Amino acid sequence: MSISASMVKELRERTGAGMMDCKKALIETNGDIEKAADYLREKGLAAAAKKAGRIAAEGRVESYIHGAGRIGVLVEVNCETDFVAKTDEFKTFVRDIAMQIAASKPDYVSKEDVPSEVMEKERAILRAQALNEGKPEKIVDKMVSGRIDKYYKEICLLEQPFVKDPDITVKQMLTEKIATIGENISIRRFSRFELGEGLQKRQDDLAAEVEAATRNISN
Repeated sequence: MSISASMVKELRERTGAGMMDCKKALIETNGDIEKAADYLREKGLAAAAKKAGRIAAEGRVESYIHGAGRIGVLVEVNCETDFVAKTDEFKTFVRDIAMQIAASKPDYVSKEDVPSEVMEKERAILRAQALNEGKPEKIVDKMVSGRIDKYYKEICLLEQPFVKDPDITVKQMLTEKIATIGENISIRRFSRFELGEGLQKRQDDLAAEVEAATRNISN
């Protein structure tokens, strides 16, 4: 049976396993998605969630500077052992996370980190927007739910599309990395700095200044 890219993608999204592992599982199960998912679980490739409870106190703090010093990121990513923390694979992963933060400007690591008052305020705003658009009351809640999912993708690092592969989220990429490395990995915290952010910038209108100067000379 021919294994299509869409089949591989679907299995990858369901299990978090790697592309080649998903393709192999589909070949072994003659294209049956359910059996392929079971195959991956049996092989331990989709068991990353089981490692989530392990203590991850090692790792590294990565710094990343972008745009000639205009954007800076500090991120702490934890793993279980110092040995893994020193590997090139883990270092590359942490740097990818720092680049993701620089590019996508998340406010929180995960959904669980978003304060309840922030979400209540956002839900109220989205509900008011939907009603102002003239949407029927009976479908407003469904619309708000969909827009909340979109909001999470904007503000939560783990929910964002991965900048190097937008077909998967950062969370899916993390799950795949846990399965590959064989240790629990946790993105603990980050800070992002952007030059001049929050400051009132001077807005010089050069054309207006030139025009004013020309009038003064003419007079």
